[in-house]
Amino acid sequence: MDLEAFNRAYRRLKPYILMVLTQIGYTILYFITKSSFNHGMNPHVYVTYRHIVSGFATLPFAYFIERKLRLKLTLALFIEIFVLSLFGVSLTLNMYFTSLRCTSPIFLASMVNAIPSLTFLMAILLRFEHVNIQSQKGYAKVIGTLVCLAGAITMTLYKGSKIRTLRGAIIHMHENKIKENWLKGSILIVASCIAWSIWYIMQAITLQKYPSQLSLTTWMSFIGAAQSAAFTLFVEHKASAWKMKFDIDLWSTLYGGIVCSGLIVFIQLWCTKEKGPVFATMFNPISTILVTMLAYFVFGENLFIGSIIGGVIVIIGLYLVLWGKENDEVGMKQQTDMKNEQQKKTSIEEP
Repeated sequence: MDLEAFNRAYRRLKPYILMVLTQIGYTILYFITKSSFNHGMNPHVYVTYRHIVSGFATLPFAYFIERKLRLKLTLALFIEIFVLSLFGVSLTLNMYFTSLRCTSPIFLASMVNAIPSLTFLMAILLRFEHVNIQSQKGYAKVIGTLVCLAGAITMTLYKGSKIRTLRGAIIHMHENKIKENWLKGSILIVASCIAWSIWYIMQAITLQKYPSQLSLTTWMSFIGAAQSAAFTLFVEHKASAWKMKFDIDLWSTLYGGIVCSGLIVFIQLWCTKEKGPVFATMFNPISTILVTMLAYFVFGENLFIGSIIGGVIVIIGLYLVLWGKENDEVGMKQQTDMKNEQQKKTSIEEP
């Protein structure tokens, strides 16, 4: 393979490689934050600190790299970014990490697989995606979306029996100081997934007006941190909740801020701009598989039949949607190429 062919292949595969890496990053996040919450870290304080770290981590890159590219921030655009931060940071993540505190990493990693189908439905309504129900590809998209939602409902309503662990935990996490509450956790993660889907759609809209991904990541981090801090001060009145030592709480905050809210959000914004909002959600099952394997075999976490059944249903539905979407893109590209070719022939034949 020559250098030019390699570069073409790399450019084509780059979004896929980056999204796989984001799922590996999220897999690590599940366990480090779960251990921190078990240690006593308040999830609302965590979200606030995490995005303060993220904002300062991305600020110098955004300032210098996009200094000449960045558009002027108008009041209307600031309000739009404020709402985007609400759905992508403060509202979504506060519900999400509170749910993690009440349930398990396996459950959350399985539930977020409902996000692609929810995003797909919203994208259809807002004309970011097109569906022809009479075609096989369009039919696969619709059926896949319904199957995906059925799997998410199964995981929410059915827990099932516990699967016996094969061995003791290789790595032990801190003992949970908060009593598990699966009903509360299920409601919060469903609400979080809906808010997250809205965020992905809003990303695509905002990026058309403000295409500077690093600057947008920085703005969302600082605004989201301020929103989360206001909410935390309202619900948490103990000053001790804000104290942090050099332990798992600090490391989870640094990792979440620099890697997840900084680097990964930037990657997702780039992929959303390049491939659309549905593409940025399509790799969640990778994280589900990794989390399940690590939780069960390494950390000795409980694994329930309901999570497995629902997770399998979600993944089947998800890839029905993705199969239909990928074939639609190929078909649209062929139609565009044929139209361009026809225009060239017409222009040549004209005297």
